[in-house]
Amino acid sequence: MKDESLYEFAERKGKEIKKIMIGVIILTIIFIAVIVAILILRNKKTKRGANTTDMNIPAYSGSPYVEVNGNKPYFTDDEKRRSAFETYSDLDELGRCGIAYACVSKELMPTEERGEIGDVRPTGWKQAKYEGIVDSTPPYLYNRCHLIAYCLTGENSNEKNLITGTRYMNVQGMLPFEEKVAKYLDSHENNRVLYRVTPDFKEGNLLASGVLIEAYSIEDNGEGICFCVYCYNVQPGVVIDYKTGENKAEK
Repeated sequence: MKDESLYEFAERKGKEIKKIMIGVIILTIIFIAVIVAILILRNKKTKRGANTTDMNIPAYSGSPYVEVNGNKPYFTDDEKRRSAFETYSDLDELGRCGIAYACVSKELMPTEERGEIGDVRPTGWKQAKYEGIVDSTPPYLYNRCHLIAYCLTGENSNEKNLITGTRYMNVQGMLPFEEKVAKYLDSHENNRVLYRVTPDFKEGNLLASGVLIEAYSIEDNGEGICFCVYCYNVQPGVVIDYKTGENKAEK
Protein backbone atom coordinates (compact mmCIF):
# COMPACT_ATOMS: atom_id res chain seq x y z
CA MET A 1 0.00 0.00 0.00
CA LYS A 2 1.49 3.24 -1.10
CA ASP A 3 1.96 5.99 1.39
CA GLU A 4 -0.74 8.62 1.13
CA SER A 5 0.50 11.83 -0.42
CA LEU A 6 -0.06 15.12 1.33
CA TYR A 7 -2.54 16.10 -1.38
CA GLU A 8 -4.52 12.88 -1.02
CA PHE A 9 -4.53 13.23 2.77
CA ALA A 10 -5.82 16.77 2.52
CA GLU A 11 -8.46 15.72 0.00
CA ARG A 12 -9.66 12.84 2.20
CA LYS A 13 -9.82 15.02 5.30
CA GLY A 14 -11.66 17.65 3.34
CA LYS A 15 -14.31 15.12 2.33
CA GLU A 16 -14.66 13.94 5.94
CA ILE A 17 -15.04 17.47 7.21
CA LYS A 18 -17.60 18.18 4.48
CA LYS A 19 -19.65 15.15 5.55
CA ILE A 20 -19.51 16.28 9.17
CA MET A 21 -20.54 19.81 8.21
CA ILE A 22 -23.49 18.51 6.17
CA GLY A 23 -24.53 16.34 9.11
CA VAL A 24 -24.36 19.28 11.51
CA ILE A 25 -26.40 21.45 9.13
CA ILE A 26 -29.09 18.74 8.77
CA LEU A 27 -29.29 18.25 12.55
CA THR A 28 -29.50 22.02 13.04
CA ILE A 29 -32.36 22.28 10.52
CA ILE A 30 -34.21 19.41 12.22
CA PHE A 31 -33.68 21.02 15.65
CA ILE A 32 -34.99 24.39 14.42
CA ALA A 33 -38.00 22.72 12.75
CA VAL A 34 -38.88 20.91 15.99
CA ILE A 35 -38.61 24.12 18.03
CA VAL A 36 -40.77 26.03 15.54
CA ALA A 37 -43.39 23.24 15.57
CA ILE A 38 -43.49 23.29 19.38
CA LEU A 39 -43.91 27.08 19.43
CA ILE A 40 -46.68 26.92 16.81
CA LEU A 41 -48.55 24.23 18.73
CA ARG A 42 -48.14 26.13 21.98
CA ASN A 43 -49.40 29.32 20.36
CA LYS A 44 -52.41 27.50 18.89
CA LYS A 45 -53.20 25.99 22.28
CA THR A 46 -52.87 29.40 23.94
CA LYS A 47 -55.13 31.10 21.39
CA ARG A 48 -57.65 28.30 21.44
CA GLY A 49 -58.04 28.37 25.21
CA ALA A 50 -60.86 26.30 26.64
CA ASN A 51 -63.50 24.75 24.38
CA THR A 52 -66.90 26.02 25.49
CA THR A 53 -68.66 23.09 23.82
CA ASP A 54 -67.02 20.71 26.32
CA MET A 55 -68.10 22.63 29.42
CA ASN A 56 -71.77 21.70 29.68
CA ILE A 57 -72.76 25.31 30.32
CA PRO A 58 -76.19 25.28 31.98
CA ALA A 59 -79.05 27.15 30.36
CA TYR A 60 -79.63 30.70 31.53
CA SER A 61 -81.73 30.66 34.70
CA GLY A 62 -81.80 34.24 35.95
CA SER A 63 -78.15 35.01 36.75
CA PRO A 64 -76.11 36.99 34.19
CA TYR A 65 -73.16 34.63 34.63
CA VAL A 66 -72.18 31.22 35.97
CA GLU A 67 -68.86 29.97 37.36
CA VAL A 68 -67.07 27.40 35.21
CA ASN A 69 -64.42 24.81 36.16
CA GLY A 70 -64.77 25.61 39.85
CA ASN A 71 -64.12 29.26 39.01
CA LYS A 72 -60.53 28.35 38.04
CA PRO A 73 -59.16 29.54 34.66
CA TYR A 74 -57.63 27.10 32.18
CA PHE A 75 -54.21 28.79 31.92
CA THR A 76 -51.15 26.55 31.84
CA ASP A 77 -48.09 27.04 34.03
CA ASP A 78 -46.13 28.25 30.98
CA GLU A 79 -48.74 30.93 30.29
CA LYS A 80 -48.50 32.17 33.88
CA ARG A 81 -44.88 33.18 33.28
CA ARG A 82 -45.50 35.46 30.32
CA SER A 83 -44.80 39.18 30.16
CA ALA A 84 -47.29 41.86 29.08
CA PHE A 85 -48.88 41.31 25.64
CA GLU A 86 -52.22 41.39 23.85
CA THR A 87 -53.47 39.43 20.86
CA TYR A 88 -56.75 39.27 18.96
CA SER A 89 -57.86 36.46 16.66
CA ASP A 90 -58.55 37.16 13.00
CA LEU A 91 -62.21 37.29 12.01
CA ASP A 92 -63.47 33.97 10.64
CA GLU A 93 -65.16 33.38 7.28
CA LEU A 94 -68.44 34.68 8.70
CA GLY A 95 -66.78 37.82 10.04
CA ARG A 96 -67.02 36.66 13.67
CA CYS A 97 -64.51 37.44 16.40
CA GLY A 98 -62.36 34.77 17.99
CA ILE A 99 -60.44 34.64 21.24
CA ALA A 100 -59.02 37.85 22.68
CA TYR A 101 -56.08 37.21 24.98
CA ALA A 102 -53.75 39.46 26.95
CA CYS A 103 -51.39 39.65 29.87
CA VAL A 104 -52.59 43.00 31.11
CA SER A 105 -50.62 45.37 33.29
CA LYS A 106 -50.66 49.02 34.25
CA GLU A 107 -48.52 49.84 31.21
CA LEU A 108 -51.24 48.59 28.81
CA MET A 109 -54.09 50.50 30.45
CA PRO A 110 -55.32 53.64 28.62
CA THR A 111 -54.45 57.16 29.73
CA GLU A 112 -57.15 58.96 27.70
CA GLU A 113 -60.92 58.84 27.29
CA ARG A 114 -62.44 56.23 25.01
CA GLY A 115 -63.33 57.33 21.49
CA GLU A 116 -66.27 56.45 19.24
CA ILE A 117 -66.85 52.87 18.08
CA GLY A 118 -69.99 53.38 15.99
CA ASP A 119 -68.15 52.62 12.74
CA VAL A 120 -67.73 48.97 13.74
CA ARG A 121 -70.66 46.71 12.87
CA PRO A 122 -70.11 43.26 14.40
CA THR A 123 -71.99 40.16 13.22
CA GLY A 124 -75.56 39.77 14.43
CA TRP A 125 -76.07 43.52 14.74
CA LYS A 126 -79.87 43.79 14.48
CA GLN A 127 -80.48 46.78 16.71
CA ALA A 128 -83.83 47.50 18.36
CA LYS A 129 -85.25 49.53 21.25
CA TYR A 130 -87.22 48.04 24.15
CA GLU A 131 -88.73 50.71 26.35
CA GLY A 132 -89.35 49.41 29.87
CA ILE A 133 -87.30 46.25 29.24
CA VAL A 134 -83.75 47.42 28.56
CA ASP A 135 -82.31 49.54 31.35
CA SER A 136 -80.58 52.27 29.37
CA THR A 137 -81.33 55.59 27.68
CA PRO A 138 -82.16 55.13 24.87
CA PRO A 139 -83.17 51.49 25.60
CA TYR A 140 -81.16 49.78 22.87
CA LEU A 141 -80.98 46.01 23.06
CA TYR A 142 -77.44 45.65 21.75
CA ASN A 143 -74.08 47.11 22.71
CA ARG A 144 -70.80 46.79 20.87
CA CYS A 145 -69.11 44.71 23.55
CA HIS A 146 -65.34 44.77 23.91
CA LEU A 147 -64.03 41.26 24.51
CA ILE A 148 -61.14 42.77 26.44
CA ALA A 149 -62.41 45.95 28.05
CA TYR A 150 -61.06 49.28 26.88
CA CYS A 151 -60.07 50.06 30.49
CA LEU A 152 -57.61 47.15 30.45
CA THR A 153 -55.73 47.55 27.15
CA GLY A 154 -56.93 50.75 25.52
CA GLU A 155 -58.19 48.84 22.45
CA ASN A 156 -61.23 50.72 21.21
CA SER A 157 -62.58 50.44 17.64
CA ASN A 158 -60.75 47.19 16.88
CA GLU A 159 -63.20 44.97 14.97
CA LYS A 160 -61.35 41.89 16.25
CA ASN A 161 -62.28 42.91 19.80
CA LEU A 162 -65.95 43.85 19.40
CA ILE A 163 -68.97 41.56 19.34
CA THR A 164 -72.70 42.17 19.41
CA GLY A 165 -73.82 41.74 22.99
CA THR A 166 -76.96 42.59 24.90
CA ARG A 167 -76.98 45.50 27.28
CA TYR A 168 -77.67 42.95 30.01
CA MET A 169 -74.57 40.85 29.24
CA ASN A 170 -72.36 43.91 28.86
CA VAL A 171 -73.37 45.62 32.11
CA GLN A 172 -74.64 42.87 34.39
CA GLY A 173 -72.39 40.09 33.12
CA MET A 174 -69.02 41.36 31.92
CA LEU A 175 -68.58 44.77 33.53
CA PRO A 176 -68.21 43.66 37.19
CA PHE A 177 -65.31 41.36 36.27
CA GLU A 178 -63.64 43.97 34.08
CA GLU A 179 -63.83 46.52 36.88
CA LYS A 180 -62.47 44.01 39.37
CA VAL A 181 -59.34 43.49 37.25
CA ALA A 182 -58.93 47.23 36.57
CA LYS A 183 -59.15 48.07 40.29
CA TYR A 184 -56.62 45.34 41.08
CA LEU A 185 -54.12 46.73 38.57
CA ASP A 186 -54.66 50.28 39.85
CA SER A 187 -53.69 49.15 43.36
CA HIS A 188 -50.93 46.71 42.23
CA GLU A 189 -49.08 48.71 39.59
CA ASN A 190 -46.22 46.21 39.19
CA ASN A 191 -48.44 43.15 38.80
CA ARG A 192 -49.82 41.40 35.74
CA VAL A 193 -53.11 39.62 35.07
CA LEU A 194 -53.66 36.97 32.40
CA TYR A 195 -57.01 37.74 30.79
CA ARG A 196 -58.72 35.73 28.07
CA VAL A 197 -62.20 36.08 26.59
CA THR A 198 -63.68 33.40 24.34
CA PRO A 199 -66.87 34.27 22.44
CA ASP A 200 -69.22 31.27 22.20
CA PHE A 201 -70.60 31.10 18.67
CA LYS A 202 -72.71 27.98 18.09
CA GLU A 203 -72.22 26.49 14.62
CA GLY A 204 -73.04 29.17 12.03
CA ASN A 205 -74.72 31.62 14.41
CA LEU A 206 -73.86 35.27 13.89
CA LEU A 207 -74.64 36.15 17.51
CA ALA A 208 -72.61 34.66 20.34
CA SER A 209 -74.54 32.74 22.99
CA GLY A 210 -72.20 34.17 25.59
CA VAL A 211 -68.55 34.68 26.47
CA LEU A 212 -66.13 32.79 28.70
CA ILE A 213 -63.92 35.12 30.74
CA GLU A 214 -60.77 33.83 32.46
CA ALA A 215 -58.41 35.89 34.64
CA TYR A 216 -55.45 35.15 36.89
CA SER A 217 -53.06 37.48 38.72
CA ILE A 218 -49.52 36.22 38.20
CA GLU A 219 -47.33 37.76 40.91
CA ASP A 220 -49.54 36.62 43.80
CA ASN A 221 -50.47 33.26 42.24
CA GLY A 222 -54.12 34.13 41.82
CA GLU A 223 -54.66 35.51 45.30
CA GLY A 224 -55.82 38.87 43.98
CA ILE A 225 -57.58 37.79 40.77
CA CYS A 226 -58.71 34.29 39.87
CA PHE A 227 -61.97 33.55 38.11
CA CYS A 228 -63.50 31.66 35.20
CA VAL A 229 -67.06 32.65 34.34
CA TYR A 230 -69.51 32.33 31.48
CA CYS A 231 -71.62 35.43 30.80
CA TYR A 232 -74.92 34.83 29.00
CA ASN A 233 -75.73 36.93 25.95
CA VAL A 234 -79.40 37.29 26.84
CA GLN A 235 -81.84 40.06 27.65
CA PRO A 236 -84.69 39.22 30.04
CA GLY A 237 -87.98 40.02 28.31
CA VAL A 238 -86.57 39.66 24.78
CA VAL A 239 -86.49 36.61 22.51
CA ILE A 240 -83.32 36.47 20.39
CA ASP A 241 -82.54 34.46 17.25
CA TYR A 242 -78.82 33.74 17.63
CA LYS A 243 -78.47 32.65 14.02
CA THR A 244 -79.15 36.18 12.75
CA GLY A 245 -79.42 38.49 15.77
CA GLU A 246 -83.10 39.21 15.04
CA ASN A 247 -85.18 39.81 18.16
CA LYS A 248 -88.67 40.49 19.51
CA ALA A 249 -90.35 41.18 22.81
CA GLU A 250 -91.27 38.15 24.84
CA LYS A 251 -95.03 37.49 24.95
